[in-house]
Amino acid sequence: MASKKPSAKALPPAPTTAGAIAVQPNLHQQSHETQKYGEIVKLPNGLPEKVCKDSVALLNQCLADTITLRDMYKKHHWQVVGPTFNQLHLMYDQHYEGQVLLVDILAERIQLLGGIALAMAADIAETTAIPRPPRGREPAAVQIRRLAEAHELIIVAARKAAKKVDEAGDDGSNDVFVSNVLRTNELQVWFLTEHLVAASPLTA
Repeated sequence: MASKKPSAKALPPAPTTAGAIAVQPNLHQQSHETQKYGEIVKLPNGLPEKVCKDSVALLNQCLADTITLRDMYKKHHWQVVGPTFNQLHLMYDQHYEGQVLLVDILAERIQLLGGIALAMAADIAETTAIPRPPRGREPAAVQIRRLAEAHELIIVAARKAAKKVDEAGDDGSNDVFVSNVLRTNELQVWFLTEHLVAASPLTA
């Protein structure tokens, strides 16, 4: 005698039209900017709005230069060749990671002051003071020279910015410029330039 097939379980009812609409992503969102670049949203941080605005401007300049230096490190990490390839390939990537940390520290400081941090590549390119390198590959010695010049530009600007925000009473931004930006860039430029001493095999 043939065994009975188990009865199929009843399927749940299909969602209603209203239910389907409720879970359908709306990909046609439109809005105006909720905060324009350069505007400050006053937060309860104990600092006058003008102080916040001035600090944000200095921090955004440093952010644009830091993002540019960060990306220059990655460019050279990919393109470096020569007898010191391994050392430079690894060092460039280590320095890149250090600059990545600085980018986040600077951007978060800008946001917590009520400002808007620069982010997009076109905006960074318009703002940075660091000269743009060529698209092609350069000798390792020239890569290092470019990086060292970029570091020095950031170091000089950071010292000036640190004094300005200190005089304005913005201790937090002063700490970012001194403890983070200055110390990281001073250390990295030291490591870089040691590869250009007379005893080094690196020349252009």
